[in-house]
Amino acid sequence: MDSKKQPGGKADVLPDVMRGKRQLGEDDRFGFECHSQLSCFNLCCADVNIMLTPVDVLRLSRKLGMSTTDFLSTHTQRPITKDLHLPVVMLKMRDDADRRCPFVGDQGCSVYGERPWACRMYPVGMGLPPARAGVEPEPVYFLFEDDFCHGHAADRPWTVAKWRDDQSVPAREELEQGFREIVGHPWFIGGTRQLDPRRIELFYMAAFDLDTFRSFIFGSTFLRRFDIEPDLVEKLRTNDEELLRFGFRWLRYALFSEPTMTMRPDAPAPRKATAP
Repeated sequence: MDSKKQPGGKADVLPDVMRGKRQLGEDDRFGFECHSQLSCFNLCCADVNIMLTPVDVLRLSRKLGMSTTDFLSTHTQRPITKDLHLPVVMLKMRDDADRRCPFVGDQGCSVYGERPWACRMYPVGMGLPPARAGVEPEPVYFLFEDDFCHGHAADRPWTVAKWRDDQSVPAREELEQGFREIVGHPWFIGGTRQLDPRRIELFYMAAFDLDTFRSFIFGSTFLRRFDIEPDLVEKLRTNDEELLRFGFRWLRYALFSEPTMTMRPDAPAPRKATAP
């Protein structure tokens, strides 16, 4: 039965922006092409909400020669609603009538090699149903067919799988596997549990603000409290991807008390919070 018609099916629990869109399987075909000769070139880069993933923030900040801390404060915003159980990081668009992406000019995208996941995937959209006990959520793909986009008239055929490979999406998603496991964690099943403000900030730091997370590891009692392999400690000093993977591992401990970290027997007691 079509999940769009089945009560409780995948489409019933996906974001409103994806409802009513053409649903695709990985091997379903669609036509699309994007290049500077199209009259709609760059129109998709304005008046749009672009959610950033941890890899997006990391790669864009390094491309621009910025720390993750400075990039987040300069180029992103964090919408807050009662429906969000984890922080969402969105690209801050220009403050003009068109709300254009700050990295787009007449010649196209100035950060194209490190463009965000959402930009790589377009015109394909992807949603993950909420977590269910014992069930690995499977991605659901959609096709965005915006009226302004003339790329859909192209004869060049794609499947979802070929498009994702062409846009180098799988490799980035492999690096973020731990992130998706946290976002879809069974702890959130039912939608009634909420992280407290302190754990929300820990998630934001370890997932998005890697430079602050690195300072936290090497500038606090962190390494005296946790038993971490010496070779991994050295990698965490300079290897951003190792640090990102480690952040996801540590978050499972910090957020959900999973045994992904080992405390040292002689670990100093955590400092008690004091009232300001």
